[in-house]
Amino acid sequence: MPAPKPRVVVTRRLPEPVETRMRELFDVELNLSDEKMSEAQLVDALQRADVLVPTVTDKIDQRMLAQAGENLRLIANYGAGVDHIDVATARERGIMVTNTPGVLTEDTADMTMALMLAVPRRLKEGLAVMDAPEWDGWSPMALLGHRITGKRLGILGMGRIGQAVARRARAFGMQIHYHNRRRLHRHHEEGLEATYWASIDQMLARMDYISVNCPATPATFHLLNARRLKLLKPGAIIVNTSRGEVIDENALAREIQSGAIAGAGLDVFEREPAVNPKLKGLPNVVLLPHMGSATEEGRIEMGEKVIINIKTFADGHRPPDQVTPSMI
Repeated sequence: MPAPKPRVVVTRRLPEPVETRMRELFDVELNLSDEKMSEAQLVDALQRADVLVPTVTDKIDQRMLAQAGENLRLIANYGAGVDHIDVATARERGIMVTNTPGVLTEDTADMTMALMLAVPRRLKEGLAVMDAPEWDGWSPMALLGHRITGKRLGILGMGRIGQAVARRARAFGMQIHYHNRRRLHRHHEEGLEATYWASIDQMLARMDYISVNCPATPATFHLLNARRLKLLKPGAIIVNTSRGEVIDENALAREIQSGAIAGAGLDVFEREPAVNPKLKGLPNVVLLPHMGSATEEGRIEMGEKVIINIKTFADGHRPPDQVTPSMI
């Protein structure tokens, strides 16, 4: 007699091929309405499921995990970041956590470069001109921006995405600098033609662009705080496609409004889905709705990783993408 299928609860709508495959393999409960679960609904899911498949919009903290059912043994996160999950508490309660690393690297790096070009080339202002009733035509002095070729890019966090950003930026003729928790091996540095800075403060003061590509952890909360933002050059531009909590948004807004920082491109926000009103409406700030990884290909690959993690776990083996507290 075959073993019973694990009961899997998915908190948001996923691509059709992923949902179809889940139906084939598991006793799955899908969220066809795609409405974000309330806290009560999420607790109910934690109590009923053998496996929970949450997303970044689901906050699973110590208090919620204390209410989890005895059958919950795996939280197979649909996404690479797990800062919304209390991994340490989950482990203490015998609940494994997995994620989907690697599959969103290229998509997020593409969006980082898109923002890095959009801000200095004033695309937001150009779109506004074209949305107006009339356009007066080309003018040699209209909407003059700045090129990125030859500029210094400082990357905060040189993991998979940071390195993918570095490769793209090199192709645009930028000079690559980085600060990371651990220095890259020499051959990686040489391949990227990247300069390592042990001091984040010293690096920030010398860069034309800053790309935030580090995860959200207690150590990176407000890594770019008011003091550090004041170190930036007046012409500097910040791009963040990682996590909003890394930047003190109120301090960033003040520096941009005063002209101390030239602009910003943000795909993530400190208190999502709320967006700091001080950042809205600024011509030199491009805001996107957390769409850095939003490609059909990437979303399907994320789902495939979730399925592999669940199937491997259900078969009694260690999932390939297990997350431990030491990895955060």
